[in-house]
Amino acid sequence: TAIQGYDTVAYFTDGKPVVGDPQFRYDWDEGRYYFASAQHRDMFKADPERYAPQFGGYCTGSMAGGNTREGNPDAWVIRDGKLFVFGAAKWSEVAQKDPAYLPAKVPAAAKNWTEKKSQKTS
Repeated sequence: TAIQGYDTVAYFTDGKPVVGDPQFRYDWDEGRYYFASAQHRDMFKADPERYAPQFGGYCTGSMAGGNTREGNPDAWVIRDGKLFVFGAAKWSEVAQKDPAYLPAKVPAAAKNWTEKKSQKTS
């Protein structure tokens, strides 16, 4: 389950992590997403690229290093309209305080994520 079953839309609408409910689920891009309400599920279905966590919900820093560490639902930041998740709260704090942190990590993380996804389809 993506982000351990947390509602990805809630990060944008409520500004905090909210546990999703399996009755409001939606499968997208090889992941299963749970939402706190049918409204949130429908918002996601209408625009999953907007609400989905970057790198499948894996830790952004780990993905930049070529590793797939599960993201912690409480360690997150929204930057440039995108949800980034980290393995530990200290990294989300770094990303919030240091404007250079994410731009330094995202290109390598994006490259590694693309490679990881292409290996699954090969």
